[in-house]
Amino acid sequence: MPVKSPENLASSVADTTRHVVEEFLAARMAGDAERLVALFADEVDWLLAENPAVPWIRPRSTGAECAAQFTELVEHTVAEDARACVDTFLVDGTNAVLMGHVSGTVRATGKSFEGPFALRLTVEGGRITRHHLYENSLAIAEACTAS
Repeated sequence: MPVKSPENLASSVADTTRHVVEEFLAARMAGDAERLVALFADEVDWLLAENPAVPWIRPRSTGAECAAQFTELVEHTVAEDARACVDTFLVDGTNAVLMGHVSGTVRATGKSFEGPFALRLTVEGGRITRHHLYENSLAIAEACTAS
């Protein structure tokens, strides 16, 4: 049986991370909440700046709560106006970083938001254990606030 070198092991870990993140993106695009629950670990290190004005932005810690964020986002925004573009996808071992631009319209107010985002994910044991999202939370909060 061949012995794996440290480089081959690192490549294998990075390949797994890339595959899980690609599955995560595909499940988000398809609106497959069941698949999202399966991709998240039972306990997740979730970071998204809490924002009381935005109904879908709140603390979460379980795989089911994390997957529900997508459903809540869809309930509160206009699907036809939702856009997300990933222009950077970096993988280093168990960590992945996605960067890009997001925009949308809040259903209740009709106001739009847009801005850059960075998403850091960690994959361990084939499941997402960390989800840290950095985005233009001010623009989103302003779009959620009635004039």
